[in-house]
Amino acid sequence: MRKYRVIIMPREGLLDPQGRAVAEMLQDNGYSVGEVRVGKVVEIELPEDIDVNLLAQKYLINPLIEDYIVEEATPSS
Repeated sequence: MRKYRVIIMPREGLLDPQGRAVAEMLQDNGYSVGEVRVGKVVEIELPEDIDVNLLAQKYLINPLIEDYIVEEATPSS
């Protein structure tokens, strides 16, 4: 089994209301911030014969509004 981290973010150029709300809250509290985007992380452990990219494309993301990257999670020591 291998452990993966799938990082899912809104596509560039699309409205991100959560990111905008976080940016406004930080600015209202005196922080100078640029663009803020809010996404999600899915950690999943799979057998080695499963294609994590195919799984992500079919079941974890909405390809119309989200992009993703896959990282192999390193086991903690």
